[in-house]
Amino acid sequence: MRRAALLLLLPLLGACERLSELGRPPALAAIGNPAEDPAWRPVSMPTPAASIAAGGANSLWRPGSRTFLRDQRAAAPGDLVTVLVSIQDQASLNNETERERDANSTLGMPRLLGLETALPSIFPNSIDPSRLVQVGGEQTTLGSGSIRRNETVQLRVAATVMQVLPNGNLVLSGRQQVRVNSELRELTVGGVIRPQDIASDNTVRHDRLAEARIAYGGRGTISDVQRPRYGQELLDIILPF
Repeated sequence: MRRAALLLLLPLLGACERLSELGRPPALAAIGNPAEDPAWRPVSMPTPAASIAAGGANSLWRPGSRTFLRDQRAAAPGDLVTVLVSIQDQASLNNETERERDANSTLGMPRLLGLETALPSIFPNSIDPSRLVQVGGEQTTLGSGSIRRNETVQLRVAATVMQVLPNGNLVLSGRQQVRVNSELRELTVGGVIRPQDIASDNTVRHDRLAEARIAYGGRGTISDVQRPRYGQELLDIILPF
């Protein structure tokens, strides 16, 4: 009875979050320090030894700067840099599989230390010790699949410099949420960039991010209708056929 009750409560527990937003649009996340997120982990990567550029005597030029006064690009933890996300992916895959199997097996025990004489007393009298088990099987599998994907994403999102690695590379993390009616769209970006890849307008292209993590999705009324129910997802996982 306890197991049955737990099975009945599982769908209710999964729906608690959605029930808490009943009649209300999805709530925006509070603005906070990304480093306080339990999922945040400092990045540690192999880097060469740091080099210190010596400034020239009586010189107004500072190495690494693009101006005589101050470099306006992001360079320290807490600075902001705009990430330009421009993704245009196309993919086409076709697979076909054909498999056939035919097997027959026979197991017998004509002689086994005289124990075969006891078989009629256990099994029907018509049993043949030389053909105790006979198994046959035939299997045919035909499968085909096709994938066609065409994705285009054009976005701009401001990210925060979270960490400066020993070689000067910057670790970025940024998140943007937009709510339209009852649908919440969320964009997250993260990765490692070189300061040299930051343009003069303090922007960087997404393809310059090493270990890039870019996610664009949402939740709300439309996403909830498109997503299968929890019971259907559970059956898709546990059913072997």
